[in-house]
Amino acid sequence: MERHTQSADPLLDYQSLASRIKRWGLELGFQQIGIGDTALDEHETHLLNWLGQGRHGEMDYMQRHGTRRSRPAELLPGTLRVISARMDYWPPDAAGPDGVLADPALAYVSRYALGRDYHKVLRRRLQKLAERIAAVAGPFGYRAFSDSAPVLEKALAQKAGLGWIGKHTNLLSEAAGSWFFLGELYTNLPLPVDAPAQNHCGTCQACLDICPTGAIVAPFQLDARLCISYLTIELRGSIPEALRPLLGNRIYGCDDCQLVCPWNRFARATDEVDFRSRNALDATALARLFAWSSEEFTARLQGSAIHRIGYACWLRNIAVALGNAPTTREVVTALERRRDDVSALVREHVAWALRRHGA
Repeated sequence: MERHTQSADPLLDYQSLASRIKRWGLELGFQQIGIGDTALDEHETHLLNWLGQGRHGEMDYMQRHGTRRSRPAELLPGTLRVISARMDYWPPDAAGPDGVLADPALAYVSRYALGRDYHKVLRRRLQKLAERIAAVAGPFGYRAFSDSAPVLEKALAQKAGLGWIGKHTNLLSEAAGSWFFLGELYTNLPLPVDAPAQNHCGTCQACLDICPTGAIVAPFQLDARLCISYLTIELRGSIPEALRPLLGNRIYGCDDCQLVCPWNRFARATDEVDFRSRNALDATALARLFAWSSEEFTARLQGSAIHRIGYACWLRNIAVALGNAPTTREVVTALERRRDDVSALVREHVAWALRRHGA
């Protein structure tokens, strides 16, 4: 994404510009725009404590970037404000998640990943927003992000008034729940800031109680090493055997903490065509997905967030889910066909799954 370093115009009416930015954001398909400053001291302390406890697992990049993640001006010199944007993604055409999770023969894919890769969708819209700003303000310093660089996007969104970080560590909005993506424009424009959002979780701890692996070890504390989203997406090696039975039929991500959250009764379905379910991934038999060749995996999932994990991890995840499925001829046959897979990672998880079925 483009990066500009021109100085801001001191004669601009920044209050008026901020109002126009929010209106332009809605016109470009975002559901909310907020503006915050870059002071993240409290969040930086939380991040450093989390890293110090090793709860980031094998996500070494979380530590490698140092304080650039919590100090925006270190990532993009001159940054004064962060324009945070929210885009809803709940797919209206997808099968009900509760029904899919209740059927162990089906594959559950996190609802955010059913459509096209959100990274590109949001960054393109943010770029258009930046171009509109430049048309009025002239050249200015900015850079667009969407889960694509060392950015504390939830903390920044909270400061910009888009919501609060819930006990499950996801961002929550009174108006929209949590089924949304976030994107940011780092900018050197001295825009007026919005009031930070206040926490409204209260005494509720439904997300802690529902987590299949107990990854939410305390309110507002997540141990990624136990999180199904980490295990099925970020982890590139072997999934710990003790955790495999707890994954159930979740082959990419986990939505349990969001599905149970009472604030999501206010969530709205998306109008974005790019976020509609593709390739019937909302409710497809595990055995059918496990039969995909490498070429079919690429052809079907190119342009999807899922494609990033690679074919071997895709098969690894499905093998675990098949190991958790009821013993049927179809399940055992599907696993046996990959007993001698070229990937040692896949072979290991297939062997485990077959042992679960006594095969």
